Amino acid sequence: MSNDTEHMKARLREYVEAFNANDAARVTALFADNATVEDPVGTPVRRGRAEIDAFFGHATTVGARLELVAPPRGSHANAATITFKVHIAGPDGTAHIDVTDVMEFDAYGKIVSMRAYWGADDYHRAGAA
Repeated sequence: MSNDTEHMKARLREYVEAFNANDAARVTALFADNATVEDPVGTPVRRGRAEIDAFFGHATTVGARLELVAPPRGSHANAATITFKVHIAGPDGTAHIDVTDVMEFDAYGKIVSMRAYWGADDYHRAGAA
């Protein structure tokens, strides 16, 4: 494996497909055993296989769906991004959250760091002005 731009973009597309298939094992297989997940940035970092398995084990069971709003973007290094909407059934009805994930990859093509950028003002209720 490698961390060239096309490989990283393909892994990000696979991440979205696996998440939308509610397949936590397929999602977590994209991550290195020592990876970190900070979702959203500013909250406690999940570290290692057990914490990442638990996070995605829950996240893929709540009915959320990811919709890419732009193609994955690469870099001149070992990182790539995806920008998407997370469609959810929130406490006030349906909603979506605007998110950009920045992921870094190791030499084997596994995700070693995921940082999800979204804040309170990125949460939009359906039909809200």
